[in-house]
Amino acid sequence: MMVLEFFIWGAWLPLIFGYLPSLGFSAGEQSWILSAFPIAAIVGMFFSNQFADRNFSAERFLAFSHLVGGLAMLGLAFIKAPAPGAAAPFWPFFSLMLVHCLLYVPTISITNSIAFANMRDAKKEFGIVRMGGTIGWILAAWPFTFILVDWDKVNAANPSGFVSWLGTVLANGLTGPALQSATKWTFIVSGGASLLLAAYSLTLPHTPPKKVAAGAPQKLAWVEAGKLLKVSFILVLWLVTFIDATVHNLYFNWTGIFLQTPEAAGGVGIPGNWVMPIMRVGQIAEILTMLVLGVTLKTLGWRKTMIFGILGHAVRFAVYAFMPQSAAAIVTVQILHGICYAFFFATVYIFVDEFFPKDARTSAQGLFNLMILGLGPLAANFIGPKLIGETFRLANGTVDFRGLFLIPCGAAIVAAVALAIFFRPPENKEAAVQGQPASAH
Repeated sequence: MMVLEFFIWGAWLPLIFGYLPSLGFSAGEQSWILSAFPIAAIVGMFFSNQFADRNFSAERFLAFSHLVGGLAMLGLAFIKAPAPGAAAPFWPFFSLMLVHCLLYVPTISITNSIAFANMRDAKKEFGIVRMGGTIGWILAAWPFTFILVDWDKVNAANPSGFVSWLGTVLANGLTGPALQSATKWTFIVSGGASLLLAAYSLTLPHTPPKKVAAGAPQKLAWVEAGKLLKVSFILVLWLVTFIDATVHNLYFNWTGIFLQTPEAAGGVGIPGNWVMPIMRVGQIAEILTMLVLGVTLKTLGWRKTMIFGILGHAVRFAVYAFMPQSAAAIVTVQILHGICYAFFFATVYIFVDEFFPKDARTSAQGLFNLMILGLGPLAANFIGPKLIGETFRLANGTVDFRGLFLIPCGAAIVAAVALAIFFRPPENKEAAVQGQPASAH
């Protein structure tokens, strides 16, 4: 389930940034399309609350969402410019993307809920299950290793033997307009995976809706989840999650540019075809980190584990700022991605499952996804281009990378300090959510 869930997202996201300009969309139209996902994260907690929490079994809701969302994704592949030099129709493209995202984003919380509902020990087991999502994201790149190939050059080379053929294929990727045109296959692969997960969802363990007790007032689950923000330690974690999510997305905004920038201009000078493999080092490290997450939580506890996750960002950006000429250091520090994700975001999901009431648990996951997938990415997408394109752009056209990277580095340190001082989850969970005094640990 987790492999397919994140395969869908990982298939279309990486290449869409270069694909939208090829369709003739204006900068403003591109921004709206790219904002569909974080907007859906903000709307998602309201969209999924009653449906997932109390009215439908989770696995059927998952199947419906991926069926309709998958069809919308497939539709994106067939929207193109009506004539050379003309722009593709914006509203059909934006509408299909928005439909897909509105249905996809809630399923991230739903898959977590299905997993938690069928675990005996979430602290021990969730890290292993969630690792499937990371594997799915990595696997999503492999079909395009063979789809986005200039087969005319491969056939012209007429390689002899499998090894020679494979080397020729890997060395002849598409470029320019041909690559942009073939990028539509990312939507086809993603949509196909979504339809596959829709069918597979019907085989998942039955996870019934959490009905309100007879005679109890019918309350909105997201309102109940939101009310828990009155509890100080939950509010602190929610706000720190916003900072960490923003810093996390600034990494994706800037790292590719930094790696490709020549050393003379303050960057690392990595060849373009090696940028993505280097960034995948972090995702491989994430798999290994998820394997030890359960042991780490039992050893360090909630607060220390999350602090280590946040400080991973600070260390990574500090290395970026002060050691840009050391390619070995830059590549090695990508390992921290595993700590940044697993020790904070995955830990937050597990923490929410333990501290929120059962009937609002899915919406509580959505409440934190509001920060992790919504407001954090929106903030990063708003300030990231401005900071690297204007604020830290020098007169000679280069970027002051040191000053740029010290901003998220400092933000991560502030978030870690805030968590260390103000985040005190109590031992008595029932007393905590009811606003009663409880001893902290």
